[in-house]
Amino acid sequence: MTKRSTIKKLASAMVNDPRWAALISRDSSADGRFYYSVKTTGVYCRPSCAARPARPENVQFHLTCEDAEKAGFRPCKRCKPNQVGTANQTAKKIAKVCRLIEQSEDAPSLKQLAGCAGMSAFHFHRTFKSITGLTPTEYAAAHRSKRVRASLKRSNSVTDAIYDAGFNSSGRFYENSNQVLGMTPSKFREGGTDIDIFFAIGECSLGSILVAQSKKGVCSILIGDDPDLLVRDLQDRFPKANLIGDESHYQELIAKVVGLIEKPEVGLGLPLDIQGTAFQQRVWKALQQIPPGSTATYAEIAAKIGMPKAVRAVAQACGANALAVAIPCHRIIRSDGSLSGYRWGVERKRVLLERESHL
Repeated sequence: MTKRSTIKKLASAMVNDPRWAALISRDSSADGRFYYSVKTTGVYCRPSCAARPARPENVQFHLTCEDAEKAGFRPCKRCKPNQVGTANQTAKKIAKVCRLIEQSEDAPSLKQLAGCAGMSAFHFHRTFKSITGLTPTEYAAAHRSKRVRASLKRSNSVTDAIYDAGFNSSGRFYENSNQVLGMTPSKFREGGTDIDIFFAIGECSLGSILVAQSKKGVCSILIGDDPDLLVRDLQDRFPKANLIGDESHYQELIAKVVGLIEKPEVGLGLPLDIQGTAFQQRVWKALQQIPPGSTATYAEIAAKIGMPKAVRAVAQACGANALAVAIPCHRIIRSDGSLSGYRWGVERKRVLLERESHL
C-alpha cells in the first residue's frame, strides 16, 4: 500500500467516526466524553477547542487525558483539557445554588443566590436560566410543587402539606394548584378519585391504539398489539379515576389521532393534558418543535433545553412520554444516526420515520 493510499484510508476512517462530527462542530456537549490529539503538533484537546481543525489523517481519539498523555501528547494550552473547564466550574456553582434552593424553607432572595454563586445578580440570573432553563423563582416553584405532591400523600391535611412544601400561604398555592397538580389538592390527595377520563380504542397501521382525554385535553395516546394491555396501562396511570370507554363520539378522537399517524404533516389540532415534572415538560416541549421529516439526537435536545450534560435524563424523559406521536419522541435518534429504543417498539419507530422522510 502506498503512502498516499494509507493517508487516504486513515482520513476516511476518521471522517466516518461519529466523534469527528463533534470535533468539527466544536460540540461542547462532547467535552469529557473523549479527547483528540494531533500528530503534527503533539498536543491533545477537548472536542470544543477553538483551534483550527487538523487534517483527519493526523487525528487520534482518546477516552481520557491519561490515555492521551500515555500516548506521548501534551495538553493544549488553549483549551486546557486536563483542567476543569469554565463551563464545568459555572455548572458546579449553579448546582450548588440549586441545592441551596431545595434545602431552604423559604425561597432565598436573588441577592443571596447570586452571592452563593459568587456572581452579580444580573449575571447570575442570566447564567442560571441558560443552564437550568428556568429562572431562580421558577426553579423554586417547581421544587415546591414536587414537595407538595409528596407532602399531600403523607400529611394529615391539605393545609399541612402546603405549608410543609414551602408555600407561604394556602391562598397562593390554590391560585396555581391546577397547573401544579392537574387537579385540586384534595383530588390529588385522593389519587384522582372521581376524575373522569374518557377513552376509546381503535386500530391503525401501527397496531392497536388507545386515546384518553380528561377535561383539560388528550392525556394518553398508547400504541401496542393487545388492546387489553393498553387499558391496563391506562388504569396503572390513573388508578382511582373514572375510566369511561366505548363512548361513540370519542371514536372521532381516535380518527384524528390515526390521521396524525398516517399523515403527520396534518397535525393533531387538539389540546393536550401534559402531566410530568418540570424537566420532562421542557424536554417534551423541545420534542414538539421537531418538524415532521426531521430528527434530533438526545444530546441536541439536552443542549436545546440548556442542559448539555443531561443526555441520559433526556432519554428517560422520552421513555416516560405517554402521548405517542403527539409528542414525537420517535424523532429522537442516537448520535451515530442509528435508532434508539422506543417505548412502543423500534419497528414502529422505523415505520414512522420512513413515513415522515417522504414529506
